[in-house]
Amino acid sequence: MTLYSHPFSAAYWRTAAGELRNLRKLTFAALMIAMCILLGMVPSVRLAQGVRITWGFLARSLCGLVCGPALGAAFGFAEDILSFFLSGGNGYPFFAGYTLSTMIGVVIYALCLYRTNLSFPRIFLAKLLTNIENVTLGALWTAILSGSPNLAAAYQAAAWVSLWKNLLMLPIQAILLYALYAALLPGLRKANLVPEDTSLVLWRRKKALSP
Repeated sequence: MTLYSHPFSAAYWRTAAGELRNLRKLTFAALMIAMCILLGMVPSVRLAQGVRITWGFLARSLCGLVCGPALGAAFGFAEDILSFFLSGGNGYPFFAGYTLSTMIGVVIYALCLYRTNLSFPRIFLAKLLTNIENVTLGALWTAILSGSPNLAAAYQAAAWVSLWKNLLMLPIQAILLYALYAALLPGLRKANLVPEDTSLVLWRRKKALSP
């Protein structure tokens, strides 16, 4: 199992596409769907007025790390659809924009974390990018669903609220991800779900990865 220094190579994408035929990875993705549904039942933690930490991002990021962007996108689609119908949408109608957001979020995790050595800055970057996606696309979906005649004003208002929420959550989420990977990486290596020489360090990464 090869490590890559970046996702900008044909070999990387051949490897990622191959995960769609890997029974072990398909089983892991199915397990992460179940984990997302279970984590959705875990009470959130209130950080401030209107700001709560929920837990589904842990399973989504783990799926991106193990399964890569191709299988990760399929996972994001299936997970969002199943979560919606099992929860009844929590009283809200189905909206495909949120399915797209889930898929993109898992792909971002994968592009940052799949088949590479891990460090806190890399994990922080992955969470930062997904939070940026949450702000930009989430505000767009909120503005569209609001039915406001002034879409730009509705988008700006939603984006401002989402921005400070995601800024507050970012460092805590990054620390939680680092702790999760530190706890699970030995088991993932032993189960042959990630390359045996995958490392997790605080600041520095191993070199000599494949391009």
